Amino acid sequence: MPKITTRTYDSLAFESLHRGGLPPVMARIYAARGIVNSAQLEMALARLLPFDQIRNIHLMAGLLADAIEARKRLLIIADYDSDGATACAVGIRILRMMGADVGYLVPNRFEYGYGLTPEIVDLAYTTSRPDILITVDNGIASIDGVQAAKALGMQVFITDHHLPGDELPEATAIINPNQPGCPFPSKHIAGVGVIFYLMLALRAEFRQRGAFDTGKEPNLASFLDLVALGTVADVVKLDDNNRILVQQGLRRIQAGLACSGINALLKIAGRKIQQTSTYDLGFILGPRLNAAGRLDDMSLGIECLITDDAGAAEQMARQLDTLNVRRREIESNMQDSALSKLESSLHAESARIQSAYSVCLFDQSWHQGVIGILASRIKDRYHRPVIIFAPGNDGEMKGSGRSIPGFHLRDALDLVSKRYPEVIVKFGGHAAAAGLTIVAERFVQFCEAFEATAQSLLTEADLTRVIETDGELDESDMNMELAQHLTRQVWGQGFPQPTFNASFYVENQRVVGEKHLKLKLRKIPSSSMPAQDLNSASSYDAILFFHNDLLPDVIDAVYRLQINEFNGRAMLQLLLEHWSQVETKPIG
Repeated sequence: MPKITTRTYDSLAFESLHRGGLPPVMARIYAARGIVNSAQLEMALARLLPFDQIRNIHLMAGLLADAIEARKRLLIIADYDSDGATACAVGIRILRMMGADVGYLVPNRFEYGYGLTPEIVDLAYTTSRPDILITVDNGIASIDGVQAAKALGMQVFITDHHLPGDELPEATAIINPNQPGCPFPSKHIAGVGVIFYLMLALRAEFRQRGAFDTGKEPNLASFLDLVALGTVADVVKLDDNNRILVQQGLRRIQAGLACSGINALLKIAGRKIQQTSTYDLGFILGPRLNAAGRLDDMSLGIECLITDDAGAAEQMARQLDTLNVRRREIESNMQDSALSKLESSLHAESARIQSAYSVCLFDQSWHQGVIGILASRIKDRYHRPVIIFAPGNDGEMKGSGRSIPGFHLRDALDLVSKRYPEVIVKFGGHAAAAGLTIVAERFVQFCEAFEATAQSLLTEADLTRVIETDGELDESDMNMELAQHLTRQVWGQGFPQPTFNASFYVENQRVVGEKHLKLKLRKIPSSSMPAQDLNSASSYDAILFFHNDLLPDVIDAVYRLQINEFNGRAMLQLLLEHWSQVETKPIG
């Protein structure tokens, strides 16, 4: 059973925000997310961190400008997820606007794996003969790939945001806010944000050279729709800087100013452009783009994002949608298989499994492109660090991991690699997600080493899922005005959408759409709140998705305020995210 806690907040920050004009409930919500003054809530582009704080960015911008002026051939090496696709699209679109001869190459994950590998370098050389390779959303771990490129006479410019290892590649230039010695404060910027910042620096370089004296400068803000999509879809922390990038990008999308590909993806998914939210970017568009990289070739996703032909974009969006349906089917079958495998282990070795601090699973039939999603599902169910493996090439296994708070997955894999250097072939990633390749015959050894590492870094308390809420809402705050205010804000990783908790009487309930519950709830006054006349308490419409068993008469619930639009009417609705039965019926 999850543990429900109320987010704490700094009282001085609360007072500052309240004095700045925010109502108490919003001051409390923002203070609990680390906001200390109203200026942090201003989403103007002028508040973006300056690009010159990124180490080596002036060097790379200067070299890139030289290369463009000399008509050298550039080739972007992209990653095969949404961040990589949007980063590639930003690079291609802007570099071509600035006169560059630039193409792209995205590795097929099943043939070449991740990043700038020697095999990808050979492919780039034989097919394009580029002078310069530019990595986006990858490259910081590509030691061998950079050496291979240099041996063939190609320069390498690395733009990345992943955590570096002990050794950096010997590239011509590297920009990565997470490399040693980089003072850029936003360490959580996505790969698409890094290439966008490089393009800002490149424009400034060309401005200094007088390149725009006789013509109009390119408006780089027009590409923030892509930056917003990649940032949200990559689930990076939405710090102040990332929230500005996302908010500005959302405004462009909502105003109908997005690229043809984003508009087409929204249309195919049946979403209203004017109401696009971070949910749409992360859970509607992101998966459709990712489906190309997971099951086929991310070139389809990139082409959808770089075309200006609305008809072509819609045709590609339909293909991406079809791939996403297929991805969901594969994922569902794999999830059933994995859960069955896990439940079997639980039944056979319940004492050992229940005391385990991690989960590692492998099946010969599982698909490399979907193991990350499966790892996320298993992690959510069991609240353990999870790594799911699928067959690789030449006696190897490919793994994808997801982690829980308190367990830095990339650092944990680093520990395993140093203790058992013969087990892991390569790895990389973040605190919450990572990918790796291991020697297949060392699978059992890896599982044991990973479990030992998990036990050394986690406590039993870490293995209990914690649901953080923003506490109770007074009935006076449970209204459309607050719901609309919350809907307009940017929420996401590290800046979670507000949830609240309370006890309710279930006055009415019925199954809708065969798998959801539509409810009428009446709030029960908390003992910590002013006494209220129960008979005068308001009733609220509520929805519980993917649950068709009737609830008990009295529940404790975690919920979000939501605006439900139906038949042209907008009404307040509570979206239930968690519930539990109240054993003792309240008096009232």
